[in-house]
Amino acid sequence: MTFTKTSQKFGQWADSRANTVFGLGFSSEQHLTKFAEKFQEVKEAAKLARDRSQEKIETSSNHSQESGRETPCSTRASSVNGTDDEKASHGGPADAQLKTENDKLKIALAQSSSSVKKWETELQTLRESNARLTSALQESAASVEHWKKQFTACKEENDQLRNKIEELEEQCNEINKEKERNAQLSRRLQELESELQDKNLELEELQKQGEIIPQLMSECESVSQKLQAAEKKNKDLEEKVRALRAEVEENKHRQSNLKTELKNFLDVLDGKIDELHDFRQGLSKLGIDN
Repeated sequence: MTFTKTSQKFGQWADSRANTVFGLGFSSEQHLTKFAEKFQEVKEAAKLARDRSQEKIETSSNHSQESGRETPCSTRASSVNGTDDEKASHGGPADAQLKTENDKLKIALAQSSSSVKKWETELQTLRESNARLTSALQESAASVEHWKKQFTACKEENDQLRNKIEELEEQCNEINKEKERNAQLSRRLQELESELQDKNLELEELQKQGEIIPQLMSECESVSQKLQAAEKKNKDLEEKVRALRAEVEENKHRQSNLKTELKNFLDVLDGKIDELHDFRQGLSKLGIDN
């Protein structure tokens, strides 16, 4: 059997003889690693014990076969040559050597039978430990199934709670939206109340103004008369402005003519100055020549 890590906290192994797959879940990856190491140690120890017991059984069977082959010879020899006392009295040193070897073989057979019993006891112990391990693994598999069922139930309950939380969140969002709408409506209501108060004040002012409308009408008539008089004065002033503008245009025209005449005069004056300058230069040259 080989232990395989299928995830960080779960491992499994297969028993091909029992045609069964076992699995264990752990609380941490360290526990899983320790279990895998112990599993490998127990597996190697069981293999080593099995090999040793097999070797001891083979050696004991060989010794028993050899002793079985040699024992008839000794009995045959004793039957032919007589009893041990007779051999001791009539036999030679070869008979004594055969007796010694026969005793050694009996001792080896007894030791091999005791070692076989010992290894059989150890093998039975290993079988019992394997049975306990198997039962423990079966219990662990049952506990894993139980925990799987509990995990599935918890997962379903978690999904239900999540759905309920989502529904409550949606309801909370709708409640918040309704609160915002109510707040907006209350603000709008306050604005309308303030506008109504302003309209009432304006209405009161209009009523007050309506009481003084006759006075305003009389004042309007007087103002209209004053306005007509002012319009007449404005027309007279406009005529005066037109006349002044015409005079200004004439003055501008005269100024432009004067400017052109002044420019022409300055040009003529510049020409005369140049001629005078040339004349002075000529006089200065004549004075130098003399």
